[in-house]
This record gives sequence, C-alpha cells and structure tokens, in this order.
Amino acid sequence: MSEPGEVPPPQEPAQAHPREPLIRRQTARVLPVDSAGRVLLLHGWDPHHPDRPFWFTVGGATEGDEPMRVAAARELYEETRISVDPDRLGEPIAENSIEFNWGGHHIAQDQVFFAVAVGSAEVSLEGLDQWERATTDKYGWLSAADLENGEPPAHPDIPDLIRLAVSRVLGRPA
Repeated sequence: MSEPGEVPPPQEPAQAHPREPLIRRQTARVLPVDSAGRVLLLHGWDPHHPDRPFWFTVGGATEGDEPMRVAAARELYEETRISVDPDRLGEPIAENSIEFNWGGHHIAQDQVFFAVAVGSAEVSLEGLDQWERATTDKYGWLSAADLENGEPPAHPDIPDLIRLAVSRVLGRPA
C-alpha cells in the first residue's frame, strides 16, 4: 500500500486546493473474512488530522501493469502478513471511484474490492512501510454493526462492503 487509508472522508471540497496536483491511482483492496463473519480492517488517520481516526480496508496502489488480483494479494501480505494465492481472490465484489484529501494530497482513486476467506489467520503489521507505521496503530476483526456503533469507517460504504464480503465468502448474511 502506498499510503494507508482507503477513503478518508473529504475534509474540504476538491476546489479548496486548486494548486495541488491531483494524484490518480488504481488500487486493489481486500476484505479478509474470518470464520465468525468478521472482516479484517486497519485503523489509522490522515497525518494532517491525527485527531480523526478511522477504520479502512487493506489494500493499496497497483505497481505498473500489475493485475488487480496480484496487487490485492501482495497488499494483503505486505500489510497483514496474510498470504493468499491471487487466484483465491476470485472476481471483484465491488468497484468504485473516489476523491479525497490525505496527507496534504488530493487523490482520485479507482478501487477494486476482493473478498477472501482466511479462517483464523495470524495478523502482523510488521510489513507496513515507515509512512504506514506512522499513521496506522492497530487492526481489528469487525462486523458492519461494529463500524456503525463505534469509531467511523474511512468511507460510509465500508459497512455495506463488509456485508457483501461476508455474504460472498460465507454464503450467509452478515
């Protein structure tokens, strides 16, 4: 992942930073689902707003012409040390495009989401790069209800993505 954070809510309108160049990127995001029907999320903040933490999905930018599935598996391993064969990710469960401000940058991001069953996987944040370590403090196995009743998700769509991931992976409602 190039920068932590999936979709921090825009802090200011896009027009507020007319001199900032727009960073465009393609990202592959992963929703690992455990046997209890919870999804692994990371917790962090925009370095310019550490007082506004949020939960976000695992994932990050593709490298060159890297296929989305390969990027998703790579990001999952880099950020959590959970290793999966890219073919286990199957077809994307969702796609969207977003714009947001993060770390003083205005980012336009096309996102592809994958879901994968991981059982009771061991998680480690040791693979985070220096920038990610500075803005990510923990991980958690969460349900959609956990996000709706606790600290906010980076984007309001994350609870629905959790429900969709659990439904696709476990074949039951979340």
